[in-house]
Formats: sequence, C-alpha cells, structure tokens
Amino acid sequence: RQEVPMPAMVRHFAIHADDVPRAKRFYERTFDWKFEPWGPPGFYQVHGVGLLGALQERGEPLAGTGLRGFEVTLGVDDLDAALAAVRANGGTVVSAPYVIDGVGELAFVEDTEGNRLGVMRYERELQP
Repeated sequence: RQEVPMPAMVRHFAIHADDVPRAKRFYERTFDWKFEPWGPPGFYQVHGVGLLGALQERGEPLAGTGLRGFEVTLGVDDLDAALAAVRANGGTVVSAPYVIDGVGELAFVEDTEGNRLGVMRYERELQP
C-alpha cells in the first residue's frame, strides 16, 4: 500500500450541461454565481463559489439514470430561500430537507440540466 503524501484537495469542478446558456442562467439567478467566457466557445469559468469551476457542454448525452460524477454540496445561510430560488429558476427539489445532527440541514436538488447537488445550511460552528 502506498501512502498519499497529503490529502487530495478539491481544486476544480465542472458542471456539464446540455444547454449551457440555460444552465448559466440557473446558477446566476439561483446562487448569484458569476461566469466569464474562457477557452472554447460555450466554456465558462465560474467565479464567486470559493473554488475554481467551469460550465461546459456535456461531452456525451445522458442515458439511463443514476449519479455520474462527484456529488457537490453548496453551503447556504437560508435553506428555505435557496430551495425557493431553485424552483423559481427551473430547478427541482428532489428531497425534502432533513437534519444531520451536529452538521446542519440538507436537501438535494437538480439543476436545469439534471445535475444533482446538495444544498445545506451548516451549523454555524461548521461554516468554512
């Protein structure tokens, strides 16, 4: 067994979309994210999320169901307001909020492209 010299830190994420302009509008309106065109057409860097990210066209169409890729959870101050914004901007709430003792309150949503993400109100002492 080889030891890892240090923990692998998340440094970048990418949101894959069938309709990039639609996904861009969803994240701008729902979470107030900012996007900057970068590289090839239809590719954007995501700013204001505490981590370098990208929004880009999906490389191959989705078929079937089930999670593909990493699950990301976004920390929010007001879970009810975040879920209302998800609905108002074309997303779907896929699980009712539930409490994780000692951590916070979590719900799962899907964006306009069918990507699933967690939205969580963390307990204050756990806020980054």
